[in-house]
Amino acid sequence: MSQNLVIIPTYNEKENAEAIARAVMALQPPFELLFVDDNSPDGTAQIIRNLQTEFPNRLHLLERAGKLGLGTAYIAGFRWAMEKQYEYVFEMDADFSHNPEDLPRLLKACENQNGGMSIGSRYVKGGRVKDWPLDRILMSYFASLYVNLVLWIGVRDCTAGFVCYSRKVLETIDLSEIRFIGYAFQIEMKYKAKRLGFDIAEVPVVFTDREKGESKMNMGIFKEAFVGVLKMRCMRIRPKTVSFRNT
Repeated sequence: MSQNLVIIPTYNEKENAEAIARAVMALQPPFELLFVDDNSPDGTAQIIRNLQTEFPNRLHLLERAGKLGLGTAYIAGFRWAMEKQYEYVFEMDADFSHNPEDLPRLLKACENQNGGMSIGSRYVKGGRVKDWPLDRILMSYFASLYVNLVLWIGVRDCTAGFVCYSRKVLETIDLSEIRFIGYAFQIEMKYKAKRLGFDIAEVPVVFTDREKGESKMNMGIFKEAFVGVLKMRCMRIRPKTVSFRNT
């Protein structure tokens, strides 16, 4: 069993599911992959089930009853990963906007953080966004500036969804108290990790807009993030009481 688990939420990703799975399966060091599928009507889950016969011990599927949101998909995946005793847990999109070949770099950076986390950052030196319209780039960039102005996280790419968590981070954050489901979920996880004393490394990556399938982004997600940041400023953040496993 690999100690590294990549979590990919899916909803109508039949164009990308097999290709992203094969890309992750080809990596060294080895990674395992958990798809969290929200009852995709396009047959995404069946594609994954077919692939499980080829990768029976490394490719996993968690099926949910309906479209419940990105944040809740990751929380379900985190809980599954903790039960299975993985040491490093990754967030990644299905649409190749995150390059699977960057996963080993995120892993190495997280290992060097002494129990913290790392993110694939678009806005540090060497990182960039490819094939996005200018208005979306500016919206994303200034969103991170706004987050830092309010929350003082000190992370250049606060809404990044390409993330590696050490087990200790996920054990320390009380997942039952995560409140947001879209961009705000990504911000909340980083904010809580930082407030609980964990370091966050930013690894430069090239973020490429999806070529296949439909984007799940909408104005409701942006509005949740804008208002959610203000709500986070008033949060009382306490670590979950756990007994850490010796490693």
